[in-house]
Amino acid sequence: MADWDGEFSSFVAARYPALLRTSYLLCGDHGLAEDLLQTVLARTYLAWPRIRDTGAVEAYVRRGLVNARTSWWRRGLAREVSVAEVPDTATEPAARPERTELFRHLSALPARQRAVVVLRYYEDLSEAEIAAAMGCSTGTVKSHASRALATLRERLGADLSNGVER
Repeated sequence: MADWDGEFSSFVAARYPALLRTSYLLCGDHGLAEDLLQTVLARTYLAWPRIRDTGAVEAYVRRGLVNARTSWWRRGLAREVSVAEVPDTATEPAARPERTELFRHLSALPARQRAVVVLRYYEDLSEAEIAAAMGCSTGTVKSHASRALATLRERLGADLSNGVER
């Protein structure tokens, strides 16, 4: 074991819940979110000696999550699969109805728009930090955010006018 194993383990122990939440919001499935995060943490472990002192370890992991999720989507690894029978229990408890509806609409957004919304409003990153995490310009982040919010407003408004509670 390397002498920095403890540092890496401490980072993971401290940040795992928040990183798992981000991963879940990016892909919408608990099992896939865990796989995505583990994949990125394995890559982070290998890069740890060169990134541990940069002060940007969490940014490195977030960018890895966004990139890996996009890569999986492009390769078809994260597509939904139909099953013959519905499981007896739900895989995710519905904490509050409004969160379930918002999440349903968030999940329907294109991957890059969803990533911007998650990083901006759930992770509270600045537009510049999001641009760095996604490898794009600040203008692209603003454009994705604008389109995503307009779509969410439209869909949530349609649900309200159709009598669906949020």
